[in-house]
Amino acid sequence: MMTDWYERSFKTLQLAGFADSSQASYTRMVRQLVEFYDKTPDLISEAELQEYFLHRRNVNKWSSGTLRVCYCAIRFFFEKVLHRDWRIFGYLKAERAKKLPAVLSREEIARILSFVHTPHNRAYLYTVYSCGLRLQEGLHLEVGDIDSDRMLIHVHRGKGAKDRMVPLPPSTLAVLREHWKSHRNPRLIFPALGRGRRQDSTAVSPMAITSVTGAIKEAVRRAGITKRSVHIHTLRHSYATHLLEEGVNIRVIQRYLGHSSLETTMVYLHLTSRGHDDAVEIINRLMGEIR
Repeated sequence: MMTDWYERSFKTLQLAGFADSSQASYTRMVRQLVEFYDKTPDLISEAELQEYFLHRRNVNKWSSGTLRVCYCAIRFFFEKVLHRDWRIFGYLKAERAKKLPAVLSREEIARILSFVHTPHNRAYLYTVYSCGLRLQEGLHLEVGDIDSDRMLIHVHRGKGAKDRMVPLPPSTLAVLREHWKSHRNPRLIFPALGRGRRQDSTAVSPMAITSVTGAIKEAVRRAGITKRSVHIHTLRHSYATHLLEEGVNIRVIQRYLGHSSLETTMVYLHLTSRGHDDAVEIINRLMGEIR
């Protein structure tokens, strides 16, 4: 049956260590291919696969990011599940779009937070910014992750299954303590809200993603922020950029963000003019001394 292929895909992705979100997106891409040809994947030929990719690129005009996920997902499925050794997988490529992410100033972040009126969403967004967390990392924070003695947060379940420690500012600890008192869940810091908040103290899952994404979207609108593509991950970009502007070593920022490659962190060099301004000032002073 068709579902057997999807089950095999999920199991193989799990064994390969893919995150839940990646398992879902990879399997979704395979499902779209199957629906396109209306036959089981084992009956799809290499020539048909090539025509499918060309259709998505030239007819559907999929973005480079979507194409990249499509290529990776289908290649993984055909190579690891169906054991196809096809030439097409040797030359598939989608150029990575070289777009710089939006970054908010500290004043803009303060203004956005001032328009978040639900205490749980405000505590969450403040924590994500002040600790440079990803969306899911923030939602799944647990009481045991907070080391108030060393003022650190132990981030579990990070991207790529990597753990890391990040500094815990005193102001963030105060926000987290105050928020926890509102529900006193023994494990979760941001538990799912029950009807009338009657179940948050016993909840076993975190708040819904739609709760926090909706909160920041509405706050951005109310704050009059007109920058494009401002979302929760923008807070993480802003955290890194602000640290860089204050002189924190880029390798330290890499460690705090949990990036495997320094190249990923170096994008933040393009988001600040502080280094450029300082360099111009230093050059002008040095050259002026030579006259």
